[in-house]
Amino acid sequence: MTEKIGWFDIEAFFDALDLTRQTRSLNWKQVAAESGVSASTLTRMAQGKRPDVDGLAALVTWSGLQTNDFVRSDSALPNPEPLAVISTYLRSDKNLTPEAASALDQVIQVTYEQLRTQE
Repeated sequence: MTEKIGWFDIEAFFDALDLTRQTRSLNWKQVAAESGVSASTLTRMAQGKRPDVDGLAALVTWSGLQTNDFVRSDSALPNPEPLAVISTYLRSDKNLTPEAASALDQVIQVTYEQLRTQE
């Protein structure tokens, strides 16, 4: 069995989600309707089960919470690779089509590889 190097703290996320719900004076059925996740997903989360990635994305979007705030590790988290960060920003830019973002991403990757210093 491989050792886990990082995990998502579902309990802390659910607690923060619950505080968001309470602050907005909503019940869980309303949260489900507004966020687009099923009520059963929220019930499973209350029991410590993890939502699927689309459910998590919907709840993060609905709540405004940041997933990075709930990532845990027994060691320091590494800095993300610069190309991965750039690619993420390009693909989330609403001013770019998916094709344009991909094209820019490819140009940047090739240029980066040619210009980066070799250790």
